Amino acid sequence: MVEPEKIKEIIFKAIDEINEQMEPENHIERSELTALFGKTATLDSLGFINLITAIEENIDDELDLVVTIIGEKSLSKENSPFQTVGTLIEYLQELVNEEK
Repeated sequence: MVEPEKIKEIIFKAIDEINEQMEPENHIERSELTALFGKTATLDSLGFINLITAIEENIDDELDLVVTIIGEKSLSKENSPFQTVGTLIEYLQELVNEEK
């Protein structure tokens, strides 16, 4: 079982990678409360896709798992797993542990 703290570490690493490509005033905050999608999010749609791709690559590198984050499962959820970093952590823990 992969612990939530490990998933959080993987997401924060991806946030750091994305922040390196952005102007400081547009950086994504490393917080579970950070909005990832919607009106209050810092990221535009391309930035969001880049973040998801970076997270998938980090999961592959660190957990030796290939996962697709955006798919039928994520889109069929009543509440989007992409609202905040915290909701993404919960979703990824569920997704990764299904694959283990």
